[in-house]
Amino acid sequence: MSLPRLTALSDIVKLADSLPEADKAAADAARARQNSLTKPPGSLGRLEELAEFMATWRGTARPEIWKAQALVFAGNHGICAQGVNPYPQEVTAQMVANFENGGAAINQLCAANGAELSVFALDLDRPTADFTEGPAMSETDCLDALWQGASAVDEGADILILGEMGIGNSTVAAALATACFGGDVAEWTGPGTGSDKAGIARKIDAIERGLKRHEGIMGDAPAILAALGGREQAAICGAVLAARAARIPVILDGFICTAAAAVLYATDMRLLDHCLVGHASAEPGHRKLLTAIHKRPVLEFDMRLGEGSGAALALGIIRSALACHNGMATFGEAGVSEA
Repeated sequence: MSLPRLTALSDIVKLADSLPEADKAAADAARARQNSLTKPPGSLGRLEELAEFMATWRGTARPEIWKAQALVFAGNHGICAQGVNPYPQEVTAQMVANFENGGAAINQLCAANGAELSVFALDLDRPTADFTEGPAMSETDCLDALWQGASAVDEGADILILGEMGIGNSTVAAALATACFGGDVAEWTGPGTGSDKAGIARKIDAIERGLKRHEGIMGDAPAILAALGGREQAAICGAVLAARAARIPVILDGFICTAAAAVLYATDMRLLDHCLVGHASAEPGHRKLLTAIHKRPVLEFDMRLGEGSGAALALGIIRSALACHNGMATFGEAGVSEA
């Protein structure tokens, strides 16, 4: 199925009851195959779990990855007016150009792990509003960005990698995480692109003021996305939902990407059932967020670059899991005695 175009943010709440669910028959068949392969049961650890996960969402006991799509969404943020980032917003457009010219880490990791990369710059010359002064986006702007993300998904893909770029978006991520899951702002807030102690203090102060201004919508996750989020966060949510409609498993990247998708979890936890998290970011809020959404990362490499880099690296592990799952012989095929 294809994701219907949403006419109101409140429509997201209804999606969990209509989008495809896990294919338990395919999962059972994949597990049975794992238990028949020439190895002690469970000896490949998480590789077996990942193969079963892929079977669950692709709806076949022997899933394969013929097409891996990688999407990076870029946006600019009005919260930068509060001095939350050491870099100017011009860097967002400059990095988009670097992606398009093949010079970034994500380009190399997609090439190495067999993913087709597309980059979407979302109105970079029109940053969102400063959320300490009002909503970052109107409902219309948020829905438009969400739909751009959904429209970017290739329904013929076998797996989707998501990443982001946007000066100021680590502040946005910390604001979204705090608003959706509570706790002390400082526990969610880290250096991002390299803020010093004074810069982190400015981020915390801006988030606290933003949360105070928007306290009336706490508990309404889609409204929180519009009030505190950015266009790339909304686009990530749209891509996650479109992938679910097409039964495409998703690999989320680090803190910023996960915080965007976590808005969907806060809406209805079932909306992220088809998502993996590629790695545990070194950004301090990420582990806390992974606990909140009950996700175990595929990798722990102390990365915090963003761009989808950790997700692209995790793709290689998933390809390896499926190579074992599909390519190994069963005990019967190999003529090996079972216990």
